Amino acid sequence: MTPRSFDQIRPLVAQHIREVRDFPKKGINFRDIMPLFADPVLVNELCIAIADHIRNSIGHIDAIAALEARGFLFGPQVAIHLGVRFVPIRKKGKLPGQTLQASYIKEYGEDIVEIQHDALKSGDKVFLIDDLLATGGTLRAAIDLIAKSGATVSQAFVLIKLAPLKGREKFPEVDLVSLISYDEA
Repeated sequence: MTPRSFDQIRPLVAQHIREVRDFPKKGINFRDIMPLFADPVLVNELCIAIADHIRNSIGHIDAIAALEARGFLFGPQVAIHLGVRFVPIRKKGKLPGQTLQASYIKEYGEDIVEIQHDALKSGDKVFLIDDLLATGGTLRAAIDLIAKSGATVSQAFVLIKLAPLKGREKFPEVDLVSLISYDEA
């Protein structure tokens, strides 16, 4: 049987994550998920596992939202498996038309994420996806952005959580599921 639960798929996914030391700068150990995409069957199984988790743990949701860029590698597929809308959360200036915005602080300045103003409706239940939780600024901004639309985040999912960076502390009100957690950044 093909693995579908998080417990079954976790070790398979972990085998495909490559650590790149001193990238993008000295002292940072980058967790590279790109080797995972050499195994399209595993990527599909991961997206099915996420969809099954949503069905079994949350139930009804109205939309999947995912953050640019690597959240986009999973979000649309999960939305397709569930038959719900996909809502891209993009950096400022990448979406046409009227948008809602939320800002966050990065180590070298401020950045802004956006969604199209009509992508979500008041009362929508949203499942939020990103590839990595580090310091938590981007996910915090995404949660704020979804709230501005009148929707709520039912749960957030990250493929990887870097526990020592304490990003989880930025959004205690939202349930978070991480597939893989590293105890060193």
